[in-house]
Amino acid sequence: MSSSSHQTPPFFKRGPAPLVRLVFFVALSLSLLFVDLRFRYLEVLRQAIAVMTYPLQRMAYGPVAAASSLGDYFTSIGTLRGENTRLQRREIEATTVSLRQEQLDRENQQLRLLLDMKQRQPVKGVVAEIQYNVRDPFSHKVIINKGSQQDILLGEAVVDEQGVIGQVTRVYPFQSEVTLISNKDQGVPVRIVRNGLRSVVFGSGDGQLELRFMATNADVKEGDILETSGLDGIYVPGLPVAKVSSVRRDVAYSFARILCTPLGGVDRNDLVLVLSPREQLPPPAVDAEKVDKPGKGRRARK
Repeated sequence: MSSSSHQTPPFFKRGPAPLVRLVFFVALSLSLLFVDLRFRYLEVLRQAIAVMTYPLQRMAYGPVAAASSLGDYFTSIGTLRGENTRLQRREIEATTVSLRQEQLDRENQQLRLLLDMKQRQPVKGVVAEIQYNVRDPFSHKVIINKGSQQDILLGEAVVDEQGVIGQVTRVYPFQSEVTLISNKDQGVPVRIVRNGLRSVVFGSGDGQLELRFMATNADVKEGDILETSGLDGIYVPGLPVAKVSSVRRDVAYSFARILCTPLGGVDRNDLVLVLSPREQLPPPAVDAEKVDKPGKGRRARK
């Protein structure tokens, strides 16, 4: 018999153990995630994939659009929908004026008392349409149809005619990702309109907001309106954010539990306004004496 007859049949040949392969691919995946998080070398690849998959997304959306157009044709809703879109566009373009009118009135009164009549710079924005929600049950994000080709930038605030809805967190050439303020731990600096008390409101992940780190004796009541304070340099001051829905005070805890309901919402509108970024704030002043003074334990140079 030949030597080949004593070889192990191919059926009994096995490669590396499944556990070894699992550990290898898990380690490889974690390594790639760490390198991408540290050096962001896949950002260009993401942009390229977004450009290549954009026509496929439009093609996948084609049957839905065709069915919607057919339904509008038979029910004569197409004309009404177009008129509603035009009216909504006009309303959303004027949203900055309506949202900030009360804030400007209060500031003008304070400025007159201080004899300081500096005018605010007008806020510009880009009208965008919400295409769809991100398919992630643990995040509150939407995709809009404007991207870097329309000068959309990371960090820009997004509002509707009722108030703030979120912030741009990722930009593609023709689309952008908007993280809603109701997303888990998404924070917005706010102040209470009634008394000017400042704080930060955070998303709870269930569609509600929570006003955290407020003392149990803080002057907060149900029905109070929260607006942006502008202290973060991202949101312009005076934009409505939420309404206090419940206040729970327990002397056993240091802070009160305050829940709020967002005023704006993507479930009620298809159009949003992406506000242009604010002007860069001047850097904090540096004390010249502290800069020139030698450190403790060091001798000053002569």
